[in-house]
Amino acid sequence: MVVQNTKKMDAPGAVTPQKKIELFSGSYFAACTLGGVIACGPTHTSVTPLDLVKCRRQVDSKMYTSNLQAWSKIYKGEGLRGVFFGWAPTFVGYSFQGAGKYGFYEMFKYLYGDRMFPNMNKTVVYLGASASAEFLADIALCPFEAIKVRMQTTLPPFAHSLREGWSKIVAEEGYGGLYKGLYPLWGRQIPYTMVKFATFESAVAMIYKQLGKPKETYSTLAQTGVSFLGGYIAGIGCAVVSHPADVMVSKLNADRKAGEGAGQAITRIYGNIGFKGLWNGLPVRIVMIGTLTAFQWLIYDSFKVYLGLPTTGGH
Repeated sequence: MVVQNTKKMDAPGAVTPQKKIELFSGSYFAACTLGGVIACGPTHTSVTPLDLVKCRRQVDSKMYTSNLQAWSKIYKGEGLRGVFFGWAPTFVGYSFQGAGKYGFYEMFKYLYGDRMFPNMNKTVVYLGASASAEFLADIALCPFEAIKVRMQTTLPPFAHSLREGWSKIVAEEGYGGLYKGLYPLWGRQIPYTMVKFATFESAVAMIYKQLGKPKETYSTLAQTGVSFLGGYIAGIGCAVVSHPADVMVSKLNADRKAGEGAGQAITRIYGNIGFKGLWNGLPVRIVMIGTLTAFQWLIYDSFKVYLGLPTTGGH
């Protein structure tokens, strides 16, 4: 199947062919990969103030009495730069992660659903494709997540820039130090992404069913609006499912002792904070992840529409 993008000419209604992108071709998957970069890097960076406070409250629930009090205190002491502290590793890390998450998801969805298991239940395909994609995407994200968390959760800060943080970790712990949080990152991100993509696909299908007409009968503006709504629904589920692992990732990167194995560290930290402590910062994370996910799907599908490709889901 070939999707043709068109461009308006001077004469009213006249169009000329632009670049053709064949669905499930190399160009298609490359476009989806670039769409993932555009969707994830800027959106994650934009919520750095929320992420900063969330991480610090996860590590020390007594550090701030509220989010507003936290931002006020940080702004008074460090200005706007302090409120966005950690934006550089966030931007780079989640740009890489977005590329892998969306690009590999589209590839694995096609591979599992169309090529290998054409009669498989669609939800199972979405879950398998998203898990496979996130497994690979997190390998790219992990070093930058480790630097970001250490920068944001230590006072005084472990490092003041991405370059400094990278250099210090490598000098002190070798390159393995950049990946010591990989297993809990997988534990957080893989369930998160499985819920994100499978819930999004199901939510979009449900919305079109409720509207009562096929997706193709609606304008691209309406379709991207459905993507935004479906993304927000998916984001709420993502936040709840992945929050305990998110807390543990923050704790491990901020409070793992030299020579301590991951299992030992997790057991010790859980003994200190208990089950209740795994849910510190959940309300702010629901707001953050719900909004984040909604805008990611909106941006991603808007980019696909710009290229003349169909929006995701609802088929």
